[in-house]
Amino acid sequence: MAGSYPGSCFCGAVEIRVTGTPEVMGYCHCRSCRSWSGGPVNAFSLWQPEAVEVVKGAEHLATYHKTPMTGRQYCRLCGGHLMAVHPSLKMVDVFAATLPTFPFVPAVHVNYAETVLPMRDGLPKLKDFPAEAGGSGETVPE
Repeated sequence: MAGSYPGSCFCGAVEIRVTGTPEVMGYCHCRSCRSWSGGPVNAFSLWQPEAVEVVKGAEHLATYHKTPMTGRQYCRLCGGHLMAVHPSLKMVDVFAATLPTFPFVPAVHVNYAETVLPMRDGLPKLKDFPAEAGGSGETVPE
């Protein structure tokens, strides 16, 4: 899976590139991610910050902070969502939909206690977050 994958906002004014392999990929079911993504779940890929590069249109990149844990980044021109910076985790969540050629292979569901779309795929379902990320680490049944 290691390689380089391009992505962009909806209008193409902001282009990014991820290089290497993400730390983890999965689905977030929290209300904030659902509201931000406009969907019942958000597919995420967590990367080390040095693996994510804005290659064009940095001047159009804006950040919204609902909480100190997450800075959601989007294009000021089209509103297209790109990624979320998580300073406390030292990770960048590049939304899977932002990277059309990236081979997304989910490994976990987080915040599954908040789900509105049960997914029976055999992957671990965490009540909130892994313990190492500040959550309980508890799993819930499919």
